[in-house]
Amino acid sequence: MDIVVDASVLLAVLLNEPEKKQLISLTKAAELTAPEIMPYEIGNALSAMFKRHRLTQEQIMQSLAAYETIPLRLVKSDRVKALRLACQYNIYAYYAYYLETAQRLRLPLLTLDRQLKQIARRANLNILEAST
Repeated sequence: MDIVVDASVLLAVLLNEPEKKQLISLTKAAELTAPEIMPYEIGNALSAMFKRHRLTQEQIMQSLAAYETIPLRLVKSDRVKALRLACQYNIYAYYAYYLETAQRLRLPLLTLDRQLKQIARRANLNILEAST
């Protein structure tokens, strides 16, 4: 099974969050797919954690190296459709890229982000649930 994952899922795994084991179990036999913005979103999240003194530079580099080992298929997003979704649901574009990817590829979405889950439900997307 293929799954669209968002940055919250990968960050939980990279940073050894409590959901890590369940997320690995849910995705073990799956091909992970994400919009092409994923590396930038991961980098932005890691740098924000550094700025808030939650991670050291060494931890960021270790997390980035671990991210590079994750087999992840990055796909080009339809920016027009994504921005239409952003307007329709009054959300940031980066959320809309995940919605658009899952919608277009007809794949379930795995996210730990409550707001993205709510919007995905409103958009009638299939959502994989992980305990948070």
